[in-house]
Amino acid sequence: MKIVAVRPFPVWVGTRNQLLVKIETDEGVFGWGESGLSSREKAVAGAIEHYAQFLVGRDPMRIGALWQEMYRSQYFEGGRVLTAAMSAIDIALHDIKGKALGVPVYDLLGGKQRDHVPTFATTAAAPGEAMIEQARELMDAGWDCIRFMSAGQESPDRLDPRRSLAETASWMVRAREALGTEVALGIDYHHRLSVAEAASFCQRMPMGTLDFLEEPIRDETPAAYEALRRLTDIPFAIGEEFASKWQFLPFIERDIHQFNRIDVCNVGGLTEAMKVAGWSEAHYVDLMPHNPLGPVCTAATIHLAAAVPNFAWLETRSSPVERHLGFDSSEIFPVQPRLEGAVYPVSDAPGLGIEVDEKALTREPFRFWEAPHLKRPDGSVTNW
Repeated sequence: MKIVAVRPFPVWVGTRNQLLVKIETDEGVFGWGESGLSSREKAVAGAIEHYAQFLVGRDPMRIGALWQEMYRSQYFEGGRVLTAAMSAIDIALHDIKGKALGVPVYDLLGGKQRDHVPTFATTAAAPGEAMIEQARELMDAGWDCIRFMSAGQESPDRLDPRRSLAETASWMVRAREALGTEVALGIDYHHRLSVAEAASFCQRMPMGTLDFLEEPIRDETPAAYEALRRLTDIPFAIGEEFASKWQFLPFIERDIHQFNRIDVCNVGGLTEAMKVAGWSEAHYVDLMPHNPLGPVCTAATIHLAAAVPNFAWLETRSSPVERHLGFDSSEIFPVQPRLEGAVYPVSDAPGLGIEVDEKALTREPFRFWEAPHLKRPDGSVTNW
């Protein structure tokens, strides 16, 4: 079997751009992958076109060797654009291999360790009574882990991180009081705080209020996270933007965090994700994968979650309180993972177990889109 085409699809799907990749072979078997570098899809598509120059004609079954060749075939190794491209290709190769062998992808990763994958859901409302009501709705539907978002965004392009601390912390305390102690509660700060601000936020809440704090500060300097680790005992959930096992390494080896928010569509695909999972297991760090993209990402991550022992929850954006924010993707992805209550059943279909309608996929062309360029009240730029 030989690869005959590597085709990137940077297209508008529902409410956002997605970058899917289709790899075709001379035996009619094909696979789908997805890249996770949102809002820079054209850059990733360009990298995929470079890789396609030497992937065509190669054996798609040699996934590990092709991964190494993609990573080591240029002087400038790695980087988020390149590993996002590699991620999509790697996932598509796993899809091909599973289909060719007639086995689900999790069998390529060591076999199934769980029959369904538990998820966490996110409230759509800002901190307030509506947020707590949405959390109750999620608990009634079966969720035992719920994530909240922070307060403080005054307008689409204006954020005062310092101002959000007291309001957000107060509502986290009220949420714990209202929802009880059996549900796991966390909050995503989306890298928007400094070390001092994150410490101040944590210190405003009684012990036991939060089960995890997600991405409170930027990740470029592991020593900054170590400083924050000394200032709070709230477990950290970080890593959704990490682009390789090497980026995870200092956080795992220094016991900085407790949950890996690994993204298979950014980290280098399933090949790299399994290596991170092994290191994490040795340090008793659980996987809590990032999954805000499309059904291909969800399917790939379900197979990863099924195959590893150290797993907590998978992010889903398809819960009852967020479903109205998205769209029905059934036309484009007629076969895709579907929630059953608060869990994803693990598919036994060959490959990823998804199907894509290419005609429906390409009806909406790519649209250039920018994430909000947030500024503080004084006019200075802050993190989105």
